[in-house]
Amino acid sequence: MSADAPPDVSMSPAPIVQGEPAPVADGVFVIPDRRVELVPNVGIVVGDTSVLVIDTGMGPRNGSYVLERARALAPGRKMFLTVTHFHPEHGFGAQAFRDEATIVFNRGQRTDLRRKGPGYLQMFRGLSASTAEYLAGVELVDPDITYEGELELDLGARTALLRSVGPAHTGSDQVVLVDDRVLFGGDLLETDIFPITPYFPPYDTDTDGDGWIRLLHELISWQPEVVVPGHGEVSDINLLHRVAEYLSWVRDEARRIRRTGVSADTAVATIDATARQRWPRWERPEWIAHTARAFYDRAES
Repeated sequence: MSADAPPDVSMSPAPIVQGEPAPVADGVFVIPDRRVELVPNVGIVVGDTSVLVIDTGMGPRNGSYVLERARALAPGRKMFLTVTHFHPEHGFGAQAFRDEATIVFNRGQRTDLRRKGPGYLQMFRGLSASTAEYLAGVELVDPDITYEGELELDLGARTALLRSVGPAHTGSDQVVLVDDRVLFGGDLLETDIFPITPYFPPYDTDTDGDGWIRLLHELISWQPEVVVPGHGEVSDINLLHRVAEYLSWVRDEARRIRRTGVSADTAVATIDATARQRWPRWERPEWIAHTARAFYDRAES
């Protein structure tokens, strides 16, 4: 596989959001990804007056399923929808929520959706027959509300802080902090999965590894009790430390190796081999090469 191409998911299970929402804190539920490729952890935050859905899954079929689960948990309450970032498996089910929820993005997410959404839709449709099936009929939906910086939603005896934090994983990442306790990090975080770095030059180079590391240390300072990653099991603050440690190691290795004058391909291969040995339990090692290439390309020789 080329380090400039997305990983091969042609043999992966269909990207279906399924199962019942599981409580992770008071009023906070997650439909887990079950470690299925291209399925995110979906959040549902229930207040006395409103409910917030965080991410939709890929395509209208998954979006409708998530909408049904949110309605069941919070019948008759006002609904909000937000997404952690614009990528298809996280936000391309939003059309199911049109006319059902107030959709809230940061301004950068709206820009990325308009600028990159059609290209990502085409790319993901080419990943496998099942992704093409679940992306059939997708319409890219603009938000009803955009914000700059941060926005606090009062859900009734429960608050959700939406904060724009990119560029890191993407140019417009968003985190959601519920009641100062539960952090939804999207693909800034994965549990025992090599971080997903969407570095596909020349088509997409907005990922910012240095900014990602700085952001993780800021999120650590928030001291969240529960941490919900984009993919993998719900965890705690130690997940933030583990991801920051890995990204810092790749950055330092890329800089060190580039100073020796070796080619990008040699550097990427060296980092890839060592990372697989250092983190042998982590899944999806195909992302190591993308991360290494991103840091190498941005390093000063």
